[in-house]
This record gives sequence, structure tokens and C-alpha cells, in this order.
Amino acid sequence: MSGLRRQAREMALQMLYMLDIVGEEDLRAQLHLFWENYGKLAGSRPFAMELTQGVRQHLEEIDQAISRSSHNWKLNRMSYVDRNLLRLAVYELLYRPDIPPKVSINEAIEISKRFGDRDSGAFINGILDQVFRRLKQAAS
Repeated sequence: MSGLRRQAREMALQMLYMLDIVGEEDLRAQLHLFWENYGKLAGSRPFAMELTQGVRQHLEEIDQAISRSSHNWKLNRMSYVDRNLLRLAVYELLYRPDIPPKVSINEAIEISKRFGDRDSGAFINGILDQVFRRLKQAAS
């Protein structure tokens, strides 16, 4: 199951990346095109869609949480990959209490090794650590 979840997270990252680049003018057409190309990964589709839609639905709150924790880095200056991996992980931290925070953070770091640059893992780890600390403080 974790293999399907990793695959779903990678697909959600790619969808969010695509939406960042092309915009959401014709969201349905963009998602249809994506699934046409990645249809063989149907087992991962439900979780990938949930993640993608969840991030898009809660984008403002997610971006605020990232901005509060990313000192010296504005969202629009982050790479598309790093920004969308952060969004995925923060979505899970905020809205998926069934997923342990450590899993969400580790998955983002691992996926960054495949899609990001050599510094992405440390960058993502630092920001997610800050986001998680703030969430724990707010809950206490």
C-alpha cells in the first residue's frame, strides 16, 4: 500500500506542477490529459486526486502556513517542485490526521530526491519541521 501511496503523491505533485505552469483555466481538460498519459497507474488515482483536489481547495491556508515557516523565501521564488511538495505535505499535516506527520514529512523529502534538486530535501525538511512545530504549538 505504501508503494501506491508514494506513486499517488508523485502523481499529485506532477498534477500540481502542471496546474502551476498552465493555470486552471480548463482544469478538467488538463486533468483529463494527465490521466490519458498516466492511465496505467489507475490504482493510485483516487489518493492522487484527493491530494490534488485537497491542495487546490485549501491552497490559501496551506500557502499561509508555508509562508509563516519559510523565512527568507517567498512562495513565488521557490521552485515549482519544492513549492508543490510542500503544499502536498502541509495538506496532509493539516487535513489528514490519519497519516502520521512523520510519514508526510519523510515522503516529501524522499520524493524531492527524485524530482527536486540536490538541496530540495534539506529545504523541504526545514520548512516542514517549522510548520509541524507551529501546528503542535497551536494544538497545545
